[in-house]
Amino acid sequence: MKTTYKSEEKTVMPLGRKNHIIIGVAILLLVVGFVLLSGGGTDNPNEFNYDIFSVRRLVVAPIVLVAGYVLVGVGIMKKFKD
Repeated sequence: MKTTYKSEEKTVMPLGRKNHIIIGVAILLLVVGFVLLSGGGTDNPNEFNYDIFSVRRLVVAPIVLVAGYVLVGVGIMKKFKD
C-alpha cells in the first residue's frame, strides 16, 4: 500500500506588502492626529485657558484623524496587482 503525503501548500496572506505599508502610514497619521488634539489644560481650576479653542484642535486634528481612518480603510480594502 502506497502512502501519499500532501504537498506543502504555500500560505496566501490576505493583505500584501503595500497594504501593510499603507496601514502603517495610517497608524502614524492617527498618532499625529491625537497628539495634535491633546493639550490645552491648566493647573489652576479657577483659570480658563482659551487654547482649547485653537484652530489646531478644532480643525487640523479632526481632519488628520479622519484622513488616517480613511487610509486604514483603503489599506484594508484595496487589492493590488502583484
